[in-house]
Amino acid sequence: MNDESDRRQDGAADVAFEPRITAFVCNWCTYTGADLAGTSRLHMASNVRIIRLPCTGRIDPLFIIKAFERGADGVIVSGCHPADCHYTSGNYHARRRFAVFHDLMEFIGVDPRRMTFSWVSASEGAKWRDVVDEAVRSVRELGPYDAYRALAPVGDREI
Repeated sequence: MNDESDRRQDGAADVAFEPRITAFVCNWCTYTGADLAGTSRLHMASNVRIIRLPCTGRIDPLFIIKAFERGADGVIVSGCHPADCHYTSGNYHARRRFAVFHDLMEFIGVDPRRMTFSWVSASEGAKWRDVVDEAVRSVRELGPYDAYRALAPVGDREI
């Protein structure tokens, strides 16, 4: 093949890639904001699968590793704004964990740009749409995350 046809094929492959994003969200704020975005019929990327938790403070870093291990191309963690947590300080715990976890993910070989951390309240459906669209755009630029098999325990790897 010539160079021009190679470029067209590469470009077609880039357009066809649709990232799989897993979102861990707070039940009280972000989940309700995501629901508002949906009921308001805001147009946003449909690549995100939401996992609702009582509070972002309950997100174990292993949840994020498992998401990547099971094939997610990116992860969103989103909860209540600081000082608005239903459980008083859960979002502060999440913020501290995420700061440490960010470095850990880089250490194990996951590009930190594949993770998004945000605050979205129940009344911010448009902000949720923006977070989702930005995360999908960012991960789409990075391409598929194929290194997830290296994260899986030895017994869970496909041969």
